[in-house]
Amino acid sequence: MLQPTETGHVLPEADRPDEAARVPLAIEDWLTVIVMALLALITFANVLVRYFTDQSFAWTEEFSVFLMIVLSLVAGSAAVARHAHIRIEFFADSGSPARRKSLARFGALMVFVLFALMAVLSVRLVWDDIRFGETSPGIGVPQWWYTVWLPVLSTAIAGRALGVFFRRGRRA
Repeated sequence: MLQPTETGHVLPEADRPDEAARVPLAIEDWLTVIVMALLALITFANVLVRYFTDQSFAWTEEFSVFLMIVLSLVAGSAAVARHAHIRIEFFADSGSPARRKSLARFGALMVFVLFALMAVLSVRLVWDDIRFGETSPGIGVPQWWYTVWLPVLSTAIAGRALGVFFRRGRRA
C-alpha cells in the first residue's frame, strides 16, 4: 500500500521486499553496518583520547574520510540495486507502464555507463598512484590503499545497474 505524504507525494513502503537479485543485497547492507561501526568506533576512540590526553590520533581524520567515501559508494550500490536512486519522479513514475519501464531501463543503462566509465578511468588513477609512489597527505601510507576501492565499488554499482536493466526488461 502506498502512503501519501503531507505534500501529496507517494512514497513506497519501507517494508516492501527487495527484488530477487543474483548477488544478495545483504552484501551492501552488511558492508554499510561494518563501515558505520568502524566510523563510530574510530570517532569515539579519538574523542576519548582527546578528552583524556589533549592529543588526537593523527590517522583518524584521513581514515574517516576514506570510510565515508566507501560508505557513499556502498549505499549508492544498494540504492541502484533497489531502484531507489535519485530520479525525477514526475517523469519516472508517470505515464503508461511501457513508458515507465523504458525510462527505468534507460536510467539503469545510464548509471551503468557512468560507473563503468568511472571504473575504467579510476584504474588509471590507481596505476598512477602505484607508479609514482604517491602517499597520503596525513599519515603517509601509499595512496593506492585508498584509491583501489574506487574501481572495485564503481564496478559493483555498474553491475547492480546492469542487473536492474535486465530485470526491468523481463518485467511485464
